[in-house]
Amino acid sequence: IKTRPEHAMVLFVLLALGVTGFVAEAFRIAAEGRPQYEEWSFIGYPLSDLLDGIDAIAGWHQAMWVLHVLTFFAFLLVLPITMLRHMFTSPLNMYLRDKDRPKGAMKPMPNLMETELESFGASVVEDFTWKQLLDTDACTMCGRCTSVCPAHATGKPLDPREIVLKTGEVMAATGNPQVSPPIGVDPEITIGADSLFERITPDEIWACTSCKACDEICPVNIEILDKILDMRRYLSLMESNFPNELGNAYRAMENQGNPWGLSQGDRAEWANDLELENGQSVSVVDPGDAFEAEYLYWVGCAGSFDDKNKKVTQAMAKLLSRAGIDVAILGPSEMCTGDSARRSGNEYLFQMLAMPNIEMLDGMGVKKIITQCPHCFNTLMNEYPQLGGNYEVVHHTQLLEHLIDSGQLDLADARLDERIVYHDSCYLGRHNDCLLYTSPSPRD
Repeated sequence: IKTRPEHAMVLFVLLALGVTGFVAEAFRIAAEGRPQYEEWSFIGYPLSDLLDGIDAIAGWHQAMWVLHVLTFFAFLLVLPITMLRHMFTSPLNMYLRDKDRPKGAMKPMPNLMETELESFGASVVEDFTWKQLLDTDACTMCGRCTSVCPAHATGKPLDPREIVLKTGEVMAATGNPQVSPPIGVDPEITIGADSLFERITPDEIWACTSCKACDEICPVNIEILDKILDMRRYLSLMESNFPNELGNAYRAMENQGNPWGLSQGDRAEWANDLELENGQSVSVVDPGDAFEAEYLYWVGCAGSFDDKNKKVTQAMAKLLSRAGIDVAILGPSEMCTGDSARRSGNEYLFQMLAMPNIEMLDGMGVKKIITQCPHCFNTLMNEYPQLGGNYEVVHHTQLLEHLIDSGQLDLADARLDERIVYHDSCYLGRHNDCLLYTSPSPRD
């Protein structure tokens, strides 16, 4: 289906360009009497032997040279109207990639409490930026994005390459003037409007895990994830078209400040009866008080409520105490950062959670934050600055590595007989380039 007649034309022009060039070279060598130094022309020289003795060989050389030039002009003509145009658009797309926005940050949106915008996200081609539309012409159709997509690998309907190509199809069919898409489509498929959802289904959009694997492997820096997240914003904010599970999480975040709907009063329950160095206890600060500790330990929803993650939180608190790091937690005053709301397209809920958090942190005078949740880490460091919240944020793995290297945490007598695997979250590795290098044995 994806093969078009113009693809055969491209191959023919490229073949003719090479053949006419080598034949013109052979006529030239034959006309010069096949000098010895031309033996290095490993195609033209043997061909010239076949042309020896032809009458008016100089005229034949001139005719073949003209044919070669005409073939080159034909090549120039097919460049902008066929898939070959990515020879120009791909390097241009790489040069014009967004260099200012952090990799882990979504595109900012205006304050939804005050904006006069009537539509949010992307539902039609015109809602995308010119750079997002340039992506569709820059695509080389190599399929690397699809090959690394975990959703696609598990049989879900998402195919990242198809997101780019389908966007290009809608743009090509509804633009003025209309142009042909770079690859063929099923003739039974018709596009009647510039709506992206003429070709892209909500199931494809919701299957994405936002891992960014597609963006990272793309050889021409196409921003596939941005397109998916913009379409999610439209589905969530304009149509309320999202999975039922998300609706429950939205209500819980709005009413209880966490996606599970658990009581905020239980956020610091993990610290009850936890004994630290020198008999100290975890310091819980009130938002109305000035923040005097060096670091705020942002525990996150999972670290506060999930039984497995509570053990990580408790172990981290003990290590920080052993290293002499002065930290405090917010306890019941800590709310969800809003990451899951934003990644699922609900920008309104994200801002509703993020703005009070920023107002509270700024009012207390918090400057440095430790967090163990990769999503909280990414949101606090990369996305809160879009709303005016600027903090020095460090992930707990980075801090522990620094404390070990500096000698504040002594592992000389540490022992671990079991073999372990550490899951390097997408929001540490791909989104923020926080790579952890570990050896198989703690003794190495």
